[in-house]
Amino acid sequence: MKKIETEEEKKELKRIMRVLVVGGTGYLGKRIVKASLLEGHQTFVIQRPEIGLDIEKLQLLLSFKKQGAVLVPASFSDFQSLVDAVKRVDVVISAMSGVHFRSHNLLLQLKLVEAIQVAGNIKRLVPSEYGIDPARMGNALEPGRETFDQKMVIRKAIEEANIPFTYISANCFAGYFAGNLSQMLTLVPPTHQVTLYGDGNVKVIYVDEDDIATYIVKAATDPRTENKTVYIRPPQNILSQRELIEKWEKLSGKVLEKKSVSAQDFLARMKDMDIAQQAGVGHFYHIFFEGCLTNFEIGEGEEEASKLFPEVNYTRMDDYLKIFI
Repeated sequence: MKKIETEEEKKELKRIMRVLVVGGTGYLGKRIVKASLLEGHQTFVIQRPEIGLDIEKLQLLLSFKKQGAVLVPASFSDFQSLVDAVKRVDVVISAMSGVHFRSHNLLLQLKLVEAIQVAGNIKRLVPSEYGIDPARMGNALEPGRETFDQKMVIRKAIEEANIPFTYISANCFAGYFAGNLSQMLTLVPPTHQVTLYGDGNVKVIYVDEDDIATYIVKAATDPRTENKTVYIRPPQNILSQRELIEKWEKLSGKVLEKKSVSAQDFLARMKDMDIAQQAGVGHFYHIFFEGCLTNFEIGEGEEEASKLFPEVNYTRMDDYLKIFI
């Protein structure tokens, strides 16, 4: 990786951009809006008329406006409004939901890709991915593989349209995987017993969502990441599930009873679950049994976020878990 030497090069990397966030009221989207504002970018947020009487979304949008964001009326049911919104900015970051237990709207991004192609002015598009790299999940289990397949459909459309892109793999969101010690169906630490996936020694990557948003904005506006995949792998947060549990036990002063589940028994649970839970089981299997987040090296056409942006003081899981004490 080229070392930045001159002041001119440093200024180029820090240039102020016009950034449009699509899905800015969502779980990750609201953090991306905040991160963009903190980075000093002129930040635009789509305001969709479909929010109707959802007062919480409206109030969140108005809070962005108070912080300096520009609200842009646009709708996926009004193509010209998308084109007009895109024409106002340099960078588009999509944060549309793609998980089965919330909403699953990834393919709506095809309209966004088409609008960007028509507008013809966008310097970078970051599609909504942020979890496991879909390009590595060709053999993923059903029904969870739908998410990866749809993300690859979006990638294909982006690349066929020759839109400059950055793909971002943020690995395990701490809110869903760390505070609960990677237990399913809960978001808080267990009090007595914890389930280990296999021997619990497969390496996983846990990242605080605010840090994910910061890395997304930095990567989206950095010339070094154009047409590349960026993996968010903060080195001190590459932990096995067992190591995460040990951190919690040290902080809480409690030793939890460990119960191991085999891959076969874990997958057998799917037959009694709904589609959303089945998708979750499949993703957990790929992460905690197959090690899909860490069983490869970052190679050509790829970058690692914490190396690109060492100025980010990312949250260590020791500190993250303290809030649950």
